[in-house]
Amino acid sequence: MRAIIVAVLLSFPLMMCSSSGTALPAEQKERKDLEGLSVAYFASGCFWCVEAVYESVKGVEEAVSGYSGGPEMNPTYQQVGGGATGHAEAVKVYYDPTVVDFRTLVKVYYASQNPTTVNGQHPDYGTQYRSIIFYSNDEEKAIAEEEKKALGESGMHNEPIATEISMFTKFWEAEAYHQDYEKLNPGNPYVKAVSIPRLNRFKAKMPEVLK
Repeated sequence: MRAIIVAVLLSFPLMMCSSSGTALPAEQKERKDLEGLSVAYFASGCFWCVEAVYESVKGVEEAVSGYSGGPEMNPTYQQVGGGATGHAEAVKVYYDPTVVDFRTLVKVYYASQNPTTVNGQHPDYGTQYRSIIFYSNDEEKAIAEEEKKALGESGMHNEPIATEISMFTKFWEAEAYHQDYEKLNPGNPYVKAVSIPRLNRFKAKMPEVLK
């Protein structure tokens, strides 16, 4: 039994969003025509997980992994992963507002994580994994604040809601190999142990919004 526990502990550092993959030059993700769609930005831990969650939602046409929330220009994965840029791993969500609205996307956001965790989602911790809803206008800000307040008063969580609500400034698209990572790498240890279970927990909570 001890040998099994030691083996698990030794393998744990390998199952982190920040330790998987090899850095490649940044490239634009090839994607369908997204003109005319609305855009929202969210951060809640590893962007592989968050991208997969939003791409499972009706009305979401695309989710793109990237970095936001800090002052660093043209950040790289290695820089953001080091925690010194001020950026968080984030996703840019392209959605059809005639099918799904911003408030529903915020509800999806909260249903797909532990919003009381400060600076991270297990097993990824650090300011680069902090929880943020970015707003682009007063209406989005009001919705984000209303949903955060409602969740905090709901009794669902014993700890305060840790989510930051911040004005959106700039989104930096992540390197090409991060895009659709969960979909393209289903056998990756992190994806199998963290991303897919997180996606499935969300699906069980909000089946009515799924494609």
